[in-house]
Amino acid sequence: MKVVADGVHVRIGDAVILGSAGFEAEPGRMTGIIGPNGSGKSTLLRCLYRALKPTRGSVYIGQDDVWRSSARQAGLRTAVVAQDHDLDNDYSVLEVVAMGRNPHKRLLDRETTADEQIIADALDRVRMTWAADRIFATLSGGERQRVLVARALTQQAPVLLLDEPTNHLDVGAQLELLDLVRELGLTTVAALHDLDHATTYCDRLILVHDGNVITSGPPDEVLTPSRVAEVFGVESAIVAHPLTGRPHFVTASRVTSPR
Repeated sequence: MKVVADGVHVRIGDAVILGSAGFEAEPGRMTGIIGPNGSGKSTLLRCLYRALKPTRGSVYIGQDDVWRSSARQAGLRTAVVAQDHDLDNDYSVLEVVAMGRNPHKRLLDRETTADEQIIADALDRVRMTWAADRIFATLSGGERQRVLVARALTQQAPVLLLDEPTNHLDVGAQLELLDLVRELGLTTVAALHDLDHATTYCDRLILVHDGNVITSGPPDEVLTPSRVAEVFGVESAIVAHPLTGRPHFVTASRVTSPR
């Protein structure tokens, strides 16, 4: 299912946080939102999943305008793994993952056998079945992220949105999580801090700077040396990874005279 942001503008008081941003994310592909800290990556992503209403502009999931839909309708189309969560420390892993079924239920509906199977399948897919009875808060950062992805999977939504999902994870957990997300085959939009991860895992990138979408396209067309120097202030190149052969983004010293 396609995701389209059309002229998304966010103003808070007198400050323009996001200025008429627009992009398209193709079905079944992974699209990365990249940019320096404070550029507007998370703001743009939050507009997609109804956490922040744009001052003007529209967001479409398929043919439906996200901000003209109910929260339940949005939950059937879009699953989210955010940077922060407000989960109670006493929830078990099983309870956290089961929350993903909420958009499919009415008030007071009980969990069905079908729900239980969907939850079990999601835990198995992220390799966290062993932790079903563990308290969520006792898990490592990487394990918690896997559980949150499992919760997203139980929604059975065609679109997955992730806000800097590898934050605070060690390098092994980062790669495992991104490999998992890539294998899901969903329409995925992720705000990413690491430009090498963006190059390696994303089909398309959206570059945001000072609240504006500068450009979008395949990683090698977006992360050109001149553009990276201008936006991030570093020298860069995309080369073949010596171990995998996949595109690998590398940086060197800072540009002495940013353009």
